[in-house]
Amino acid sequence: MSLRAPSTPLSPAALGRLADVDSARPFGLYLHVPFCASRCGYCDFNTYTAGELGSSTSPAAWAEAVRRELAAAATHLEPARPVETVFVGGGTPSLLGAPRLADLLDAVRASFTLAPGAEITTESNPESTSPEFFDGLRDAGYTRISLGMQSAAPHVLQILERRHTPGRAVAAAREAAAAGFEHVNLDLIYGTPGETDDDLAASLDAVLSAGVDHVSAYALIVEDGTAFARKVRRGEVPMPDDDVLAARYESIDARLSDGGLTWYEVSNWARSLSPVEGSVCRHNEAYWRSDDWWGIGPGAHSHVGGVRFWNQKHPATYAASVESGTLPIGGFEILSDDDAHTESVMLRLRMRSGLARDELSEAEQRRAQRAVGDGLLNVIEDSYVLTDRGRLLADGVIRDILVD
Repeated sequence: MSLRAPSTPLSPAALGRLADVDSARPFGLYLHVPFCASRCGYCDFNTYTAGELGSSTSPAAWAEAVRRELAAAATHLEPARPVETVFVGGGTPSLLGAPRLADLLDAVRASFTLAPGAEITTESNPESTSPEFFDGLRDAGYTRISLGMQSAAPHVLQILERRHTPGRAVAAAREAAAAGFEHVNLDLIYGTPGETDDDLAASLDAVLSAGVDHVSAYALIVEDGTAFARKVRRGEVPMPDDDVLAARYESIDARLSDGGLTWYEVSNWARSLSPVEGSVCRHNEAYWRSDDWWGIGPGAHSHVGGVRFWNQKHPATYAASVESGTLPIGGFEILSDDDAHTESVMLRLRMRSGLARDELSEAEQRRAQRAVGDGLLNVIEDSYVLTDRGRLLADGVIRDILVD
């Protein structure tokens, strides 16, 4: 692969869409950190270990390219739009350390204006955090921490090829709270081969003991091209069982609900759903509402003014494009009205707030009413909302509404 591969320029029509966006429309930034200490077997994200990158790039070169891309992005969004959410993801952002993550936020401030009360999140792996790390992030202006816990069972972590010890995620969550973070999330993965009911119960007990105000729980998905998929193909581990996944989800929802957390999206629970001072992840809500965000960094995706575009994936290629003075675009598409409608149905129906009935065509409403009759949807204040059973079958419910 050439590290000088040319970027794909946005068309005049796409650039016009960016320029015409209502400046009052909610806007966020996603910043992608591509570095990991090791690659987890189930992960298919755009991440790289030091051995995979070799000498082709470095955190310093990446940071400079990010700074330049932020400045370039701001020139395409005139008049300036205040940034309501910033999400630093990866990869493993905590590998950068608090000083570099503080510099990253300073780079955002140099090109954009943060809205009052902006939500500023960084993902962190428990093993690369410390009390001093969280103190540094709090001083820099971060407001929210998301920690990858996955499980409290040692053998489950081993199967997932996670490097932290079972108790480290809970300890890190408590350290973040001690540093002054009111909003801390723990991520769980359920349905890993070898996980038992007792393993899941222990993980949920640990999560609730940490006192966090947000939990994300995702079923293990076997992604093509991953080490885990190769193990499944060789028969070394079984595929996750759908019935087991459904039972696990019901256990998670019941235990978290009893612990004072409420679902607000199929895979997310928060202690408070208040729109002002609640615990929901406002950045992820922006994705589900199809708001605007600009993705910065190698492989990052953006959605602005009905245009979706994505950056070149390899960090060295990305950095070379930015250095040449062009946006590092790997490709783009202008969403049609039908595309936008399909996405709205797919995303909003996964949320507790549901989908307004009048957003569906007459034919779609008839199909939605069939789901109501089947006990998969409720009608609440003229919106369709998934029932508890409907959440287990959310993808099928959405497909049946969209396709006769």
